[in-house]
This record gives sequence, C-alpha cells and structure tokens, in this order.
Amino acid sequence: FAVRTRREHKGVPASSREWDPAIGARIQARRRLPVNLSEPSTTVHIEALKDRAIAYAEKIPGPGGLPIGASGRVAALLSGGIDSPVAALRMMRRGCEVIFVHFHGAPYLSRASAEKAGDLAEILDGYQLGSRLYLVPFGTLQKDVVLSAPAADRVVIYRRFMVRITERIAALEGALALVTGESLAQVASQTLSNMAAVEEAATLPILRPLVGMDKEEIIAEARALGSFEISIEPDQDCCTLFVPKHPATKSKAIFLRRAESKMPAEEMIDRALAESEVLEINAGKRPVSRLFGEVHSEEVKDGAKE
Repeated sequence: FAVRTRREHKGVPASSREWDPAIGARIQARRRLPVNLSEPSTTVHIEALKDRAIAYAEKIPGPGGLPIGASGRVAALLSGGIDSPVAALRMMRRGCEVIFVHFHGAPYLSRASAEKAGDLAEILDGYQLGSRLYLVPFGTLQKDVVLSAPAADRVVIYRRFMVRITERIAALEGALALVTGESLAQVASQTLSNMAAVEEAATLPILRPLVGMDKEEIIAEARALGSFEISIEPDQDCCTLFVPKHPATKSKAIFLRRAESKMPAEEMIDRALAESEVLEINAGKRPVSRLFGEVHSEEVKDGAKE
C-alpha cells in the first residue's frame, strides 16, 4: 500500500512529506501490510482541510466537466432520437445550461414524440436541476413549406425554420448558441452541403458536439446516460411528415432563399411560437406545462417590476 496526502489549506502545520510516512507507519503497525510506493495495490488518499481530514481508498468516476452555467446558456434542438440527448449532455459537461426545444408534428401527428421529449428532458434535468422544454407544433408550418418549395428541398427548409424558431427562443432565454445532435453524413440532411445551407439561416453559432462521432459511439453514450431505451421507442416524429422520397443532399442556400421568399416566413414562425407550450421540469417534481405567451408575458411583467 501507499499513502498520498494533499494539503488543501496552507494553515495545516505539517507537509505531505511528513504526513505520508507517519500515517503509513501507523497503518503498517495495525495491518501488517507491506509498503510499495511505486506500484501499490491500494492507495490511501488523504485531503487535509483547514479543520479536518478526509481519507479514502477508492475513486469513483463522476460525469466530470464544469459546473452548470459556468460557460453560459445554449438552446438545444431535442428530437426524440438517440443523438440529441447525448449532444445536450456533452454541452452540460462543458458548463452550459441547456434550454430544450422540441418540434412535433401536431396537428397532423400525435403528441407521442412530445411526450418522449419530456421523458428525455427529465433524464437530462438530473444534470442541471431545473430545465425548460419548449414544445413547438410544426405540422402546419411543414404543410406551408410543401405548398411553396420543391420536394427535394423540403427537409433542409424544415431545418432552416427550426433554426429560426430556436433562435427566437434563444433570444428570450439569453442563450448564446444553438446545439444539435447532427453527425456528419449520418442521414441526408446531415451532409456537409446541407449543414452549411442550414447554418446560413442562423445568426447564432450552431454547435455540433457529435459531428465526428459514429453511431456506435453515440449509442454507447446514450446507454450510459440512460436515454437509449426511451429514444428507441416508436413515435410519430415530425421528421417523417411530408418528407420526399429523394431529399437533396447538396442543397444551395441561394435556391433555398428563393423558395422561402414565396412564404410568409415571419408569420409562420410567429404562429408556431404562439401555439407552443413550455414545460417546466425541476428535479423529479411533476412537470408544469404552460402556453408560450403566458410564460413570456409574465417574465416581461416581472422584468418591468424589477
């Protein structure tokens, strides 16, 4: 065995060089154990604080990273899939407080994906203890896109609208970047060309923590998080609504802007936000759901009072 002491407070009178042999001798006298300072099978760690000492012989890995909020706030697009919860957790580990935004297919699809997103947000809330999930009905907006845009471009235009809506939410929440679970070339919308075309619609940075990972690596992290079994439950995701058979893999922003110019884009975004719900999640308590307008009108009033 070996003893390793670290002084956490300079007021502790003895140095670690004095502590280690003195405590090691006591242990050896009691336990009759041999000492091996170069390759010990057991290491007794001692943290010497101002008024006490903590001793332990085992280190259990935690999630690691930085304290939540130390790096600011971000808005994460949270689908019901495997990737986006892992991306959100990675940002939490780098000290970001994460606001969640989920797009579901109402009124044309059921709310199954919204319920699943709530379950995933509750798991992630265990890492930041106090979360807000925006549930945005996206079906009507998708139908408007279908009426105005070429079939092959629809998926990328959907993503561009998701980015714009999430940016509006980010502005209300004081978030400085968006986060997605995209992994390069995993699906048609995640080619380099399409990701660039989506990013062209954004004014905030889009962070992609999983961009260079393969699916098996992401699945392993999802299992460790505890989100994998929920993510693979079947649901009616808005990404399956009004999707063409052959989506474009090399979209160009100039053509997408031309298609979008035929749509009342701001009106479509305003309507989607007005119909959104906000789910307040807090450390295992029952989530509280309110309308988007109700939440933000109250916050505007509170800000005026201050």
